[in-house]
Amino acid sequence: MLTNPRKPAIFLDRDGTLIHEKHYLHRPEEVEFFAEAAPALKRLSDAGFALVVVTNQSGVGRGYFTEADVDRVHAHIRDEMARDGVEFLKFYSAFEAPDQPSRGRKPSPQFLWDARDTFNLDLSASYMVGDKRIDLEAGWNAGVKGSFLVRTGYGAELERTEGSSLNPGIVVDGWQQVADWILNSIPNR
Repeated sequence: MLTNPRKPAIFLDRDGTLIHEKHYLHRPEEVEFFAEAAPALKRLSDAGFALVVVTNQSGVGRGYFTEADVDRVHAHIRDEMARDGVEFLKFYSAFEAPDQPSRGRKPSPQFLWDARDTFNLDLSASYMVGDKRIDLEAGWNAGVKGSFLVRTGYGAELERTEGSSLNPGIVVDGWQQVADWILNSIPNR
C-alpha cells in the first residue's frame, strides 16, 4: 500500500517578512515586496517545500478594515508572486485584536497544525520565517525544524533588543540567506 509522503513547508509571516511593513496595510496598491523574496521562495518551492503564509491581521478585529480587504491584498500578493513562479498553498489569517480570544493568532501554532493536517505537511522538516518573536514562537510551538528571524520589518530592532534570548532562532538578513541556509542543510545536495 502506497502512502503520500509528508511534504516539508516554509511557513512565512506576511508584513515585514514577505512585504514591507506598512501600518495596518489593507490596500493592494500599498503592497511592496522585498526584492529577494520571490527568487528565494521559488528556489525553496523548486526544492520541494510548500509555501504557507501565516499572518495576524488585527486591523480587522480593531475595526480598521475588513476581511474582504485582507482577501484583496492576499489575491494581489498571490497574483504578483505567481508571475515569478511562486505559488502559495494557503494564506491563514488571524483577524482578532490582541486582547480578543483567537484560535490561530501567533504565537499560537494552530494554523501550522491546520496546514499540516489539511495538506499532509511534515512539520519536523519545515521552517517558520518572520520578523517578530511571535513568528519564531509559532514555529517553536508547532515543532518545526527551525525558525528564522529576518532583519527586515521589526527583525533588526528585535535582534538588537533581545539578542541571545532569540535562541534557538536563526537570525539572517533576508530571504536569500534563508534559502541558502535551508538548501545547504539538505543532505545530498
